[in-house]
Amino acid sequence: MADIHFSYLAFGVLTFLLIFLKLIIRPHPTKIPIKSRHVFITGGSSGIGLALARQVAAEGARVTILARDRNKLEQAKNSIRLSTGIDVNILSVDVCDFQAVKEAVESAGPIDVLVCNQGVFVAQEIVNQDMKEIQGMIDVNLTGTVNLVKAALPGMKNRSDRKPVSITFMSSQAGQVGIYGYAVYLATKFGLRGLAEALQQEVIADNIHVSLIFPPETDTPGLTKAKKMMPRLTSIMAACSSAMQADEVANKALNGIKSGSFFVFCNLEGLLLSIVTAGFSPQRSYFMAFVEVIFSGLVRIGVLCVQWTWYGSIEKLHA
Repeated sequence: MADIHFSYLAFGVLTFLLIFLKLIIRPHPTKIPIKSRHVFITGGSSGIGLALARQVAAEGARVTILARDRNKLEQAKNSIRLSTGIDVNILSVDVCDFQAVKEAVESAGPIDVLVCNQGVFVAQEIVNQDMKEIQGMIDVNLTGTVNLVKAALPGMKNRSDRKPVSITFMSSQAGQVGIYGYAVYLATKFGLRGLAEALQQEVIADNIHVSLIFPPETDTPGLTKAKKMMPRLTSIMAACSSAMQADEVANKALNGIKSGSFFVFCNLEGLLLSIVTAGFSPQRSYFMAFVEVIFSGLVRIGVLCVQWTWYGSIEKLHA
């Protein structure tokens, strides 16, 4: 009898928690339409950016892709035309140059979905990196994203169509956890989270919704190049999460953008990291808020076990 009473009590508490979370979560759930809207993707000439451009074009969006290399942009444009029958607009611009970014954004026309996907990835101990390489990662990954947001926001805020629009940042699972050899790279990816959290508060009144994508290791040209100089310990730690193909990540990203999700994880490891690192981040799904509240402590135990193995590997390698 006592067991039955306890079961009813537990059920009642959990039901109350679900109802309470549904009442308090902010921002409210939303849907971001894609068809017939302007999707602007940086780093769109290869990898995840190209895969995402192909998918949104197939859904009927008007697409602009931006990158530095004109030849790669032309190849990407032809690839999208062959697979979808749709032409996309291309812009050859360095995101580190704010004035050039501003002019490119203005020439492309009002943006409904801005995807800041550009990135430079070098895995190496900070003591072995030269300052030019360090500054390059900060400029492209973080400052370049600020440039894009600042250039695009006036048009997004002053749009005549008051439908919900989106700003998306391509972070990384490594943007949720410190990993050996990623110090500078992670400084830029952790920075994107702070930018996203504060920006969401600044733009929510204009029906602008921010998403933060956390892909794991993804089979892209950038990863192939980075692995050639990746420290052994970095490879060991990064292997804790399963790798994905660019098309798979792009599909997860697109679904997350359309649902207006703030955190967009791509696999089971990403889900667990999102739970344990939820902190002060906004949450639109009352069910996911429930999962975070209930399971964050348990996932934290798992994280401590992983840290135990990582630090054991570091001690072993340096012994």
